[in-house]
Amino acid sequence: MKYKNKIGTIVLVLVVSLVVAGCGFKSANLKPYALKLEIWGLFDSQDAYRDIFENYRKANPQVVEIIYKKLTNDTYKKDILEALASGQGPDIFLVNNDWLPMFGDKILPAPQDILNEQKFRNDFVDVVVSDFLYQNKIYAAPMSVDSLGLFYNKDLFNEAGLTATPGNWKDFVEDVKKLTKFDQYRRIVQSGAAMGTAYNINRSTDVLNLLMLQTGTEMIDETSGISKMDKTIKKGDGIIFPGENALEFYTQFAKNGGDVYSWNPSLHYSIDAFSEGSVAMMLSYAWNIEAIISKAPKLNFAVAPVPQLGGNAKINYADYWAYAVAKNKSANANTNNNLPPVDNETRMREAWELIKFMTAKPDPLTMGKDPSGKQVFAANFDPAISYLMQTEKPAGRKDLIEIQKTDPKLGVIAEANLTAKSWRQKDSETIEGIMAEMIDSVNKGRASVRDAIKIGTAQITQVSTN
Repeated sequence: MKYKNKIGTIVLVLVVSLVVAGCGFKSANLKPYALKLEIWGLFDSQDAYRDIFENYRKANPQVVEIIYKKLTNDTYKKDILEALASGQGPDIFLVNNDWLPMFGDKILPAPQDILNEQKFRNDFVDVVVSDFLYQNKIYAAPMSVDSLGLFYNKDLFNEAGLTATPGNWKDFVEDVKKLTKFDQYRRIVQSGAAMGTAYNINRSTDVLNLLMLQTGTEMIDETSGISKMDKTIKKGDGIIFPGENALEFYTQFAKNGGDVYSWNPSLHYSIDAFSEGSVAMMLSYAWNIEAIISKAPKLNFAVAPVPQLGGNAKINYADYWAYAVAKNKSANANTNNNLPPVDNETRMREAWELIKFMTAKPDPLTMGKDPSGKQVFAANFDPAISYLMQTEKPAGRKDLIEIQKTDPKLGVIAEANLTAKSWRQKDSETIEGIMAEMIDSVNKGRASVRDAIKIGTAQITQVSTN
């Protein structure tokens, strides 16, 4: 793969480093202890971390074992909450980027002397800072960031005489008209885009979130928890309803008889329809690239930047996971009875040292050295590069995005991470359900666009203020 080759070349020519416990800044004469760290994750196998953990233990011998457990996505939040409540959960675990309002009192922020705000802002894309830097404290750090991209079927574009993907929503609408085909009964036989419904489109509410953020909708007041999706904004000499405009634009694609009708609830799930070649465009994330290739190895598709509102700054939408340190966790029993027990402060610091090692941009002055100053692993090893090579995911670190930009598979989404946004949600699953119902109520005529927005706004406020 071109991306792997390019990363491999850069690893060989760049000398990078890591600031970690025992890697050049800890004294070898500190009070000894032995500690196990347990990490709970999703999606990735142990292989993605094998070299990272092995090198970390070489540099920091006081961490004698790192245990990684891969959990299932369906029950992950429930499993984590129950484990944290019992005090027997992991030391480090993944949180979604919109979970901070729910998990903020269950995780410990990074000590300033381990990972400070300046380095955090310098290393990571803005959406990471927005999501996990709160009141000058850093609550989590990611190995990767994923943002929406425009997946398109190159063969269907060629057949329609389209030589480029739409850069703005006006062109998107025109392309949908050219790409959608009907039979004699006006049934859709080829969809121009999977847009407009709630339940048979992958991450439909994220697409609506994207449109709302692009139109300037204020999703929520973070101080009060009051949603402002229904509020107006002044633009030029007039007043606009950005939330309503976004919902109306999205749902028009599922309005039978409308100019851009191209989708309905009876069609196959968007990922399946795209894999089958029956839909020309959809908005989705990098994690679905491999799923589509697996379903349809011969499908001729690519990923382009998501359309934007003409004349406005670029805005994308992110959905990703980051590692945080559990607050309510008893330190693992010391593996050497001759050494003193480890207190929670030490456990927390060691956990954050490992997260920094895994995620942050390396420091060339203290790379791979144990407490005595001995070089114990290669000076050009970068854990984040190792992880991205293993998993083929888009980067969340700015320096690695620069490397990935030209990758044919991940480059578009990696670059999109630079302009991605999101918003903090106290209960993301409930809010996702509210937004899906907004879409569905408009689709099925249970509510007008304005009423759907007003109802959804009130419901999100209720969730966010309780």
